[in-house]
Amino acid sequence: MIVPTDQPLQGVNRVATGLIGGTFDPIHVAHLIMAEEALEQCALDRVLFVPAPRPPHKYEGDLSPFVDRLAMVRLAVTENPRLDVTAIEARREGASYTIETVQAIRSELDPDETISLIIGGDSLEQFRTWKDPDRLLTEVELIVARRPGSCDDVVDRRVMENARFLEMPLLGISSTDIRRRVCEGRTIRYMVPETVRSYISEKSLYS
Repeated sequence: MIVPTDQPLQGVNRVATGLIGGTFDPIHVAHLIMAEEALEQCALDRVLFVPAPRPPHKYEGDLSPFVDRLAMVRLAVTENPRLDVTAIEARREGASYTIETVQAIRSELDPDETISLIIGGDSLEQFRTWKDPDRLLTEVELIVARRPGSCDDVVDRRVMENARFLEMPLLGISSTDIRRRVCEGRTIRYMVPETVRSYISEKSLYS
C-alpha cells in the first residue's frame, strides 16, 4: 500500500512498523535487503520507506528532485505487500528531522503500534549528531544493519544498548556509486530493481 502525501496512516491494522528514512537517490537492492531482513529477524509487520525532501546533513542542491526519488521508491516496493512508502515529510517545510518525522507518523498510527527505526552502521556512528537523539531513543527501537567499514567503538553506550543488529550480507552498494556509474555510462543492472533502472534511463537521471 502506498500512502500519498495527503492521506493519514490511520486504520492500518498492524502492530509493528519499521521505518527506513533517507534520500534514496536512488533506492537500491541493499535498501530492500535491509528491509526484508528486518521484517524477518525483528518480527515486523511492515517496513515503511520515508524519503526525505530536505535532509539536514546534505545540501539540497546536490539531490535529484524529490518527486523522482519518491517515484523510484514506489517502483521499488510495489511488488512486496509488506513494504510501503510515505511522502509524509513533504508535508512539512524546512529540514527533515527524524524525531519530527517519527512523532508525525506515530500520531497517525494506532496507539498500540510500535515503531522501529532501521538504519545503517554509518548512521549509527552519527546518531549523536541528530536532533534530540535521547528523545528519539524513547520513541523508537533502533534496528541496525552493519555496513562494511562501520565501527561500533565510536558509538555512545546508551545508543548501543537500545539497538538490535541485523545479520545480513555485507553489500558494498551505495547510491553514490550508482550515480557515478550512470554518469560514466556503466551498468547498474542488478544493483537497483529493473523498474528503477528503467526510470533512471527514461528520466536521464545522473547523466
